[in-house]
Parts: sequence; structure tokens; C-alpha cells
Amino acid sequence: MSAVPDGLRYSKDHEWAKVEGDRARVGITDHAQSELTDVVYVELPETGKVVDQGAVLGTVESVKAVSEILSPLGGKVLEVNRTLEDRPEIVNKDPYGGGWLVLLEIANPSEVTKLLDPAGYRKHIGE
Repeated sequence: MSAVPDGLRYSKDHEWAKVEGDRARVGITDHAQSELTDVVYVELPETGKVVDQGAVLGTVESVKAVSEILSPLGGKVLEVNRTLEDRPEIVNKDPYGGGWLVLLEIANPSEVTKLLDPAGYRKHIGE
């Protein structure tokens, strides 16, 4: 799998969004998890929380640092990945699959256009 899969949109802060209708599954990119190294804790928002694009969604703690997760899109948190409470290392192993963080109901679909496409994100990280 490419470090930057097609079919997703990316923030310059290294979050991804898989947009499906009025919803988006969100996580951190492979680039972000490799910079963080071993993820030991993930703090996610409560279901129902409303966030703006670029607002803090949660934090990812690694052996190296604590990093804020910024929401790539504004919206309401419909679901959080509870599996990560006990197995945060999934973010390292499968950042685009089992390591997803939240499912958002998108408030403003036009925000998607502000995100990078895969080619733009590859350029952003120097791939």
C-alpha cells in the first residue's frame, strides 16, 4: 500500500478524511504515525461533540511526544474508535484501516475542497 492512498483527502497537519456522502472517517496519516513512532495512548472526543475544521479533535501520545489531532473537517462526532483505548498501536500498524479515529457528520461539505488530494499531500510531505 502506498504511504498516501488514493481516494482520501488530506490536511497539511497530517490527518486524512475518507468522505462518504455527508460523513467522513478520520485518522492520522502514515507519515504522521511514522514521525510519532510508537503510539502508546490515543485520546478521542466524546460522541456528539461538534468541532470546527482545524479544531483540536483529540491527542495521540507516543514514546516521543504528545501531538494534537486537528479535525480535517468541521462536524459532529458520530462514532469514535474505542478499540484504540486498549490497542493504540493499531494507529502505527494500520493508520488508514483499523487505526481510524472518528466518524464525523460533515457540517459544511465545501470544506472538503480545502483539503489536499493525494498528489498534493505527496508533494506536501516530499514524496
